[in-house]
Amino acid sequence: MTPKDYGEQYQAHLLEQYKLYVEMADRVSQRRDQSNRFYVTIVSALAAIVVVIARFGVPENGALLEMAFLAIGLFGIALSVVWLFNIRSYRTLNSAKFEIINRIEKQLPFAGYGEEWEILRPPEGRRPYFQLTRVEQFVPVIFMLLFAILTIYAIFLLFT
Repeated sequence: MTPKDYGEQYQAHLLEQYKLYVEMADRVSQRRDQSNRFYVTIVSALAAIVVVIARFGVPENGALLEMAFLAIGLFGIALSVVWLFNIRSYRTLNSAKFEIINRIEKQLPFAGYGEEWEILRPPEGRRPYFQLTRVEQFVPVIFMLLFAILTIYAIFLLFT
């Protein structure tokens, strides 16, 4: 819709929509942060359980230790996969929101977010800016690998 078709409130309403989108993008980032804290808490609790079991063991009862490690390892892998998908989902959602924000900015006097990305785009010879969502993906992958090692160890113990 063109400003002429919309009427005299076009700029004012456009600015309000812009403010709303910026606020919503910030809220998505806050929810992503809360989500990451949730996963870190659960994964830390699983790691603490493994340490307690490894330190104090369990009473001699067949393969209880190995089964506990196997269950924790498999649960940890599944949790890490879900965490990774969650991060990617938030990244996609935020990318869409900022695409809309950039489109709205083209109709405003100054495109702050667009200018920010131009500044962050590295010139030749300068190190690139690493987006947080790309860096934070490594955390669940690292935990996934650690839980995979625990799972393999548990399977090894079960069959030796």
